[in-house]
Amino acid sequence: MRPYLSFFLKGLAMGAANVIPGVSGGTIAFITGIYQRLIDALKSFDIGALRMLLSGDFKVFALKTDLAFLAAIFAGIALSILSLAKVLEYAFVNYEVLTLAFFFGLIVASIIGVGKQITRFSPANLFALLIGVLIAAGIAFLPPAEPNASFFYLTICGAVAICSMILPGLSGSYILLLMGNYVLVMQAIGGLNFSVLVPIAVGCVLGLVLFSRLLSYLFKNFQDLTISILTGFVAGSLAIIWPWKTTQYLTLEGKEKAVGYEWLLPDINGEFVLAIVLMIVGFLLVWLMEKYATKSTS
Repeated sequence: MRPYLSFFLKGLAMGAANVIPGVSGGTIAFITGIYQRLIDALKSFDIGALRMLLSGDFKVFALKTDLAFLAAIFAGIALSILSLAKVLEYAFVNYEVLTLAFFFGLIVASIIGVGKQITRFSPANLFALLIGVLIAAGIAFLPPAEPNASFFYLTICGAVAICSMILPGLSGSYILLLMGNYVLVMQAIGGLNFSVLVPIAVGCVLGLVLFSRLLSYLFKNFQDLTISILTGFVAGSLAIIWPWKTTQYLTLEGKEKAVGYEWLLPDINGEFVLAIVLMIVGFLLVWLMEKYATKSTS
């Protein structure tokens, strides 16, 4: 029972990370030692598993899909998102610099945690790491789209966002922000608006089943190269999560639309000191999680 409580707590951490734009639940899964097991479990949902389920062979189905593990993880994620969505949204809106500072420290520690898993640094691995940095950092310069509540578009948002959520360093929430539907989805979670949540959920299921198979293949056949590019994703996401920035807006037809960011150097004041303290707290939190995960694995 104890391991599944641990998985549930890790799911809580993943869910909390996924609510904030710029922070990846996949990073939490990676540094807590459950990433590859998560990907392999998601990949196991195939035609064979469906046949087992339809034939009533639930015990074999549960073993094949590592169902108890997934249930603990996703229960934690769901509870965290439902309970923390409003709290974190409030913190992000009213204390943006301090909230981002905490997650900035968390991500800096994550870079070390993810990068340590590369067994050797070859030119190919270093190039992959650079590509990962450029992709993740480049996302910060993409202008957000307009909101779109159509069923088909929401399904695509769900699929793309969930793929980002399970990639360390790429935030599903930030992808939703770029696709124009972050606020819409947060409001739907808070108000249990199923006309939005259902297509998002359909997209999430499709994205998880298909994308997890690709990730599993890459891990088994190109492990160092895959971890290198994921480390680059984590490092590049620091551009998105930098606490001291202002959002640039463009007025179109009477409406303001976010089109990018202007990165700033911080003013040395009380808020700056508190932000540095929160960065250190975030860093230490990830370091302790990684230390605990390593101890548990041993």
